[in-house]
Amino acid sequence: MSFDYDLFVIGGGSGGVRAARVAAGEAGAKVALAEEDRYGGICVIRGCVPKKLMVFASEYSTMVDDAQAYGWDIQPGAFSWDRFKGKLHAELDRLEGIYRKLLANSGVDSFDARAKLADAHTVELSDGRRFTAKHILIATGGWPTVPEFPGSDLAITPNEIFNLETLPERILIVGGGYIASEFAGIMNGLGVKTTQFYRGPQILRGFDEEARNVIAEGMVEAGVDLRLNTNVVEMREEGGKIRVIDTDGKEQLFDKVMYATGRAPNADNLGLEELGIERGRGGAITVDEYSQTGVPSVYAIGDVTDRVNLTPVAIREGMAFVETVFKGNPTSPDHDLIPTAIFTQPEMGTVGLSEEEAREQEPIEVYAATFKPMQQSFAGRAQRVLMKLVVSKASRKVLGCHIVAPGAGEMIQLAGIAVKMGATKEDFDRTVAVHPTMSEELVTLKTPVRTA
Repeated sequence: MSFDYDLFVIGGGSGGVRAARVAAGEAGAKVALAEEDRYGGICVIRGCVPKKLMVFASEYSTMVDDAQAYGWDIQPGAFSWDRFKGKLHAELDRLEGIYRKLLANSGVDSFDARAKLADAHTVELSDGRRFTAKHILIATGGWPTVPEFPGSDLAITPNEIFNLETLPERILIVGGGYIASEFAGIMNGLGVKTTQFYRGPQILRGFDEEARNVIAEGMVEAGVDLRLNTNVVEMREEGGKIRVIDTDGKEQLFDKVMYATGRAPNADNLGLEELGIERGRGGAITVDEYSQTGVPSVYAIGDVTDRVNLTPVAIREGMAFVETVFKGNPTSPDHDLIPTAIFTQPEMGTVGLSEEEAREQEPIEVYAATFKPMQQSFAGRAQRVLMKLVVSKASRKVLGCHIVAPGAGEMIQLAGIAVKMGATKEDFDRTVAVHPTMSEELVTLKTPVRTA
């Protein structure tokens, strides 16, 4: 049977664009891609890139005081949201242009339209056009959700935070995951009076407990009003502001309320049910180890599959898909020991098992150090740093590495290589310390602080 395309990709985010480019450019496939919104997806347009730029902007708030402590005659100024927002959106436009150019240069046909499956080999665009393809790849990502309660329609999500007309004076951020906690630090750093509600006992559930505690402590020290075991009961508009009633019966007025309590796979109205493509927990597209759905011609990668919802993972899944389908090299994406950075303030880098996960698995030793970093300590700031290794007693392998410190994301990328290679505690010990640095603590931890 003859098809219009060898591959049709639905979704122009990082995973879909990479798969399309490599299939066309390296494997010589005839490829098309449809995107209903902006190219670059959540990461480039509404996620990691603009968020990290906002993190950078917010961190300058402490730099004037630090510079003065180091002898610089610098006076504080004011943050201009308008000036920053203009540059931010210009940068996002530039990056989207690069994505479009990369696709064009690889020979991919791009369609600015919504697409759905008409059958196992046919894609239908929102303008009515239909194209056939030997293989179809769904890479439509995820979308933030807001639970329903009285006044929930007054909430914004992380999607809207980059487009605010003005910076609010007071904001409530609801959620305890990394997105909520990152934005609490960002808003606080930009001078917004920031409150964070989380319904659980501690933010960043699922990460190492000791690291979570250090981050929460640092956020509170920096000025975030962190309210644990607290949730919203009702919201109502009042004089251009939002009155929030919480589970403690307390009422407060905020200019904005942002919900970052979860994301749902963006898989509705794609024609999946009509083809019998299975969807699992939360509506995620069910795929096998090669990202293939129950319909052999249809594959899915990235957040829409709800496996590991990280941009670099979606890219790896896209590459593995091309290896499997177009290069004759069946490849399953590796989801084990993925290093992760959380751009809270203080920042966290983590790879491998938390202490809690590891001690359920086998007997362990825990090596850890907390201290005040030299640069901040000299300037009179007191945020603690944590360097932590979780080690198997039997094999001596480092099962987990957890860093809470300025630049933790940069450090964990390199530590992740060692952990992925199966480095032992003795491999770390044999490595000469780089002095004076924070990261030298990782190779000078001699005595376990506890065993389990």
